[in-house]
Amino acid sequence: MKTILLTVAMATLMACNFPELAGTVAERKLVWSDEFEKAGLPDPNKWAYDVGGSGFGNNELQFYRASRPENARVENGFLIIEARKEKHENREYTSAKLITKGIAEWKYGRIDVRAKLPKGRGTWPAIWMLSAKTPLKWPLDGEIDIMEHVGFNENQIHGTIHTEAYNHTKNTHKTGTKVIPGATDNFHTYSIDWTAEKIDFLIDDTTYFTITKKETGSRYEQWPLDQPFYLILNLAVGGNWGGQKGVDESIWPQRLTVDFVRVFQ
Repeated sequence: MKTILLTVAMATLMACNFPELAGTVAERKLVWSDEFEKAGLPDPNKWAYDVGGSGFGNNELQFYRASRPENARVENGFLIIEARKEKHENREYTSAKLITKGIAEWKYGRIDVRAKLPKGRGTWPAIWMLSAKTPLKWPLDGEIDIMEHVGFNENQIHGTIHTEAYNHTKNTHKTGTKVIPGATDNFHTYSIDWTAEKIDFLIDDTTYFTITKKETGSRYEQWPLDQPFYLILNLAVGGNWGGQKGVDESIWPQRLTVDFVRVFQ
């Protein structure tokens, strides 16, 4: 499975040479992954779809479609999520939003997603998580944004949590930003390390932002992050944030390309 064995071996070596890492890396177990090795539609045993053209609370311009290789497919060892300029129902663009809800959900752990981001004004890719509670009450039940990127600000990567007390509608959300020159030109590994007390946000195994329960407060409206969450991969078009500087209609199609997803606990 690509570099999993090498990763485990390196972790073990690190723990031997750096005892302070024991119990954080080497003792963790790979509990879920997708290496995207089988061509075709995404594995239905691992991924479902969120479908629709409602704007998803952000006035997004795409219609998310399901089981359509033009918008989501595995090829050459990668998951491709592709946004296309084509009309479908009430929208002028199509894309895909893959979710693990009802299939795989986790409380705490290390989540790694190696991906290459799309490029251009109007793109808004995200790797993120929502509470598995049904019905979901947002923002009360929480949101963890492992990686967000907007095309008009090409070199900035964002990691964020949203809760009832801290969210973007109040401009109180807790967020960190990392500048990566040429962020859309290469693959990078976007991660969180999530425990009962804090969440570290990492890019290429380097922490750039940490949010703690001590900092936010432990009441549910402040820290609803002690419950199972599911993973989401999507590529939006435009919207309140992604479309702040407009949408370049000449750049489509654009792709969010994912090499692997790995969850350790």
